[in-house]
Amino acid sequence: MSDRAPAVTPSRTAAVIPAAGRGVRLGPGAPKALRTLNGTPMLVHAVRAMAASRAVGLVVVVAPPDGAPEVRNLLDAHPLTGHDPAEILVVPGGETRQESVRLGLKALPGDIDTVLVHDAARPLVPVDTVDAVISAVRDGAPAVVPALPLADTVKQVEPRTGDAAGEPERVVGTPERALLRAVQTPQGFDRRTLDEAHEQVATEGEGATDDAGLVERLGRPVVVVPGHEEAFKVTRPLDLVLAETVLARRRANDRY
Repeated sequence: MSDRAPAVTPSRTAAVIPAAGRGVRLGPGAPKALRTLNGTPMLVHAVRAMAASRAVGLVVVVAPPDGAPEVRNLLDAHPLTGHDPAEILVVPGGETRQESVRLGLKALPGDIDTVLVHDAARPLVPVDTVDAVISAVRDGAPAVVPALPLADTVKQVEPRTGDAAGEPERVVGTPERALLRAVQTPQGFDRRTLDEAHEQVATEGEGATDDAGLVERLGRPVVVVPGHEEAFKVTRPLDLVLAETVLARRRANDRY
């Protein structure tokens, strides 16, 4: 009988970045993920944000269904630098975000046990936030989301649709702000839990836009860790101005 301790397989983490959307709220032109910040596409910034964590060994970028070669060329033109750079894999996506994430998961090798799902439109998330999410998953949480308390009061309304869209909406409730959080990404998951959620939870229309919500529908716990103000989503033209300001501040502080 050997006294030697059994070998421990190191935990491996991968990040999946769905980047197949068009980003219509930013106006006509290139897809949102390919818009530039300080001359560099947002997608490249997002990939770098995930790869900045030493725990992330693989980044899977899910491209538009017919745009994988273009995205591969883009990423090759902006190679990662620094500590043992993460491997980058590009795969074609689907018609919805949920389908694209599912295709990204299918591309993961078998030894990945922790998965991050990150919005390409959140290009400036700090590495400390990425590491906090990974740490919480490795400590046993099946699903983890970074989030911030709300600064504004929130009203629940009866939404107007169709011909009535844009007309005044009746308020039906005021949720208690202290109980609410604004969720960001990367969201982190035990790989088996996320695979099961995508296999078992069916959605209609445009599909799920929040992977943690799929896990909730399985009845599994989801926990929140502190998010960061710089992990905001670039959705409208004004967000591009704010993102450029954050990058300028980082350059001034020699952080970027």
